[in-house]
Order: sequence, then structure tokens, then C-alpha cells
Amino acid sequence: MADDTPVGPVSGTVVPRFAGPSTFARLPETRDVERCDVAILGVPFDGGTSYRPGARFGPQAIRQASRHLRTRYHPAYDREPFVEMQVADAGDVPCNPYSITQAIAQIQNSATELLGKVKGIVSLGGDHTVAVPLLRAVNHHHGPVALVHFDAHLDTWDTYFGAPYTHGTPFRRASEEGLFVDDVSMHVGIRGPLYSREDLKQDAELGFRVIHCDEFQTEGIDLVVRRIRDRVGDHPLYLSIDIDVLDPAYAPGTGTPEVAGMTSRELVNVLRGFAGMNIVAADIVEVAPAYDHAEITALAGATVAYELINLFACKEK
Repeated sequence: MADDTPVGPVSGTVVPRFAGPSTFARLPETRDVERCDVAILGVPFDGGTSYRPGARFGPQAIRQASRHLRTRYHPAYDREPFVEMQVADAGDVPCNPYSITQAIAQIQNSATELLGKVKGIVSLGGDHTVAVPLLRAVNHHHGPVALVHFDAHLDTWDTYFGAPYTHGTPFRRASEEGLFVDDVSMHVGIRGPLYSREDLKQDAELGFRVIHCDEFQTEGIDLVVRRIRDRVGDHPLYLSIDIDVLDPAYAPGTGTPEVAGMTSRELVNVLRGFAGMNIVAADIVEVAPAYDHAEITALAGATVAYELINLFACKEK
């Protein structure tokens, strides 16, 4: 085998999928490969959660559910991502569970160092607080990016109980730090009541445009994808995906579920519409397995992660 030939996952036709390594999709670890194009990074932190805790167990739940996946060939993209790229599991950031400030620094430092060695990362959270240090790491290497944020909630509130860093405030902090390009960024899947009629106004002042979840019913996936692609253009793209963008029927295992959400089919088909865009990093957050059953939410998270990996493969084409 040539030195630059990617090392893929353990084959499900050789070792049953319920056995073998506990890495994402049974991939090699980054320490076991000579190079890495895309790394999977676990971020097991949920100290910024405002309602139901437990997303610290999200990375291991997503990895476990990823055993379900058949990963050799994705017909929707016509790609073999683990043949075309070297993808590896970088393990977990050692987040301090008692200090939000220290955990944020640990996440930022780990992601910044990793992005200096790879072309992109897919991070598995963790609550949405982790998006701030991850965006800082991306900015260190790429500068301000287009941010497309899938979520039931805006996550642009100023504070919770006086705390500036929580899972409901990451994109207010990111805006204050200039981590994303405001006129090319969007929220997707927003729904439900708000704390104040000012919430949407203040969010718009940060530069975001909103695709409400109900618009999937009135406009359809193709038009939604076109609106996002037209706004983002060829800017470097960061995708942040809170699993609660899905309806609780498709993702019950999350901290702040909100009814009337996207279906899993809608989410993966929107992501498939991003093929060819300039994705540089992504996160999947708020998978809380204590509230899950039959690995429904964890499998949704694992599937989304695999879709994101294919987007990196399309970018390399």
C-alpha cells in the first residue's frame, strides 16, 4: 500500500459492525495515520446548558451510533469519502467540567492546533457553548467565515442569569468578536415562542437572516437551499448544527426539544444541497443520550456527521 493511500474504517464485511474500534465509524485514530484531511473531534462539555444536562455524553453516543452506518459509498454524492480522503478520529478535548472559562480555552487550543494539521474538522458536542471556541479556532486559520446555523433557537441572547457563555449565547459572543461575516450568515429551522418580541429584531441587527422552520412547508427544500447558497456564495463556510433543529419525533435525546421541527429527511437533503460549497469546519451539538431511546437522536447525529464528511469530499473534487 502506498504511503499516501487513505486508511479507512474497519470493514463491516470483515468485522461485524457491533465489534471493532469505538472511534467514529470505526475509523483510525489520528495518531495512527501519517496524515489527515478531515478529523472528527469530540467536545464533551455541557456546562452551559440551561435546561436538561447530558450533552457531555454526546460524542460517545454519536460514535456508538455511527456503527450503524455503511460508509464506503454515498450514492447521493457519488463519493467514496474514506477512499478519497484520509479521515480519522482525533479523540476528545479534555474539557474541565467545573469551569466554563477553562473549558472554552481548552476547546479553542485543541481545535486551533488540530486545524493546523488537517484541512477540516467535524466536531461532536457537547452543548452549543462549544461553538464559540471552535469558531475562534477556525478564524485563526481562515479568518471570519460564513456561518449557517441549524437550530430551533436563535442562540444570540446576551446572557443567561448573568452568564455570558452559555448554549443560548454563542453567536452573540461570536458577533461581538467578528468571528463570522454578518451579511452572508443565516439561521435555519428557527421556531417556537421567544422571550421577547425584541429577540428577532436584535438578532437581525447582528446580521443574521432567518429561515423559519415553517418555510420548509411553504417553500420546499430546493428553494431553501438556493436561498442559503445565494447568501453564502463562495465564502469559507462553518456549519453549526444543533440536533434540536429536528422535531422531537426524530431527535428526542436533546436538552431543549421544540415541537414542529424539521424531519431528518429535510435536514440531510438540505445538507446534500451544499455539495461543492467551501466548507472548512462544522459542529453537531446538543445530543443528550439520557433522553434518547433506540439511539434515534445519536443515529441522526452520526448520519449528519457522515453527510458533512461527504461535503468535504465534494469540496476536494
